[in-house]
Amino acid sequence: MFQNVIIGQYVQGNSFLHKLDPRSKLISVFILLIIIFFADNWFSSLLLVGLTVMLMAISKVPLLFLYRGLRPILWLVLFTLILHILLTKEGPVLMTLGPIAIHEGGVLNGLFIATRLLTLVMLTSLITLTTSPIDLTDGLESLFTPLKKVGLPAHELALMMSIALRFIPTFMQETEKILKAQMARGVDFSSGPISKRVKALLPLLVPLFISAFKRAEDLALAMEARGYRGGEGRTKLRVLMWNGKDSFVVVAAVVIGVGIILLRNG
Repeated sequence: MFQNVIIGQYVQGNSFLHKLDPRSKLISVFILLIIIFFADNWFSSLLLVGLTVMLMAISKVPLLFLYRGLRPILWLVLFTLILHILLTKEGPVLMTLGPIAIHEGGVLNGLFIATRLLTLVMLTSLITLTTSPIDLTDGLESLFTPLKKVGLPAHELALMMSIALRFIPTFMQETEKILKAQMARGVDFSSGPISKRVKALLPLLVPLFISAFKRAEDLALAMEARGYRGGEGRTKLRVLMWNGKDSFVVVAAVVIGVGIILLRNG
């Protein structure tokens, strides 16, 4: 399950989204992520879902790969939906299961929040799926450049964020390996009460933290061996190029955002 997480993974391709400047993708997705929280009705929410599905299709990322990557998130979405159904007491009662009453407002709110959460995950995943780690670092550094005026290290901050994203699937795969090793030694993660299952997961933390620190140390040594000393005086092999299609994408994101706000006010 963990090895299929798509956040932080890059799928090489030649689609329209792959060819965009990373800065335009970062700006557009940031605008859309903010707009998601302004979508307070079903029409605007479904509009964003349709846009996200269209972007996924344009990215030409294999559907099976997307499904496997989103499958772990679906459990979180389902859990959120169930919580809203059980705890929200708004609207008429649709069904009664013993002491539990399921209200119409709980079902609608649960579906709305679950849809919003899934859209957030899919949009953020598009960034790493269609942008190589090097381009992502360069794009973040370029966007963070104004922060240098207040003393923040733009290059180091961008590098830190891109490394963190890149290592998410790596650590998920490491967790999967440790989990299987523990199961091979007789540890049972699937039976018994919840408290017992949580207690059984605790032995995963120590080797996982040790592995994380070892990987961080290896990365630091590799960067030091290659003469890395920060962003000052560094040159770039590839220069980011902003063209007309990047401007079109950003303007389209702004127009969609304004439309969603107008729908909200209406």
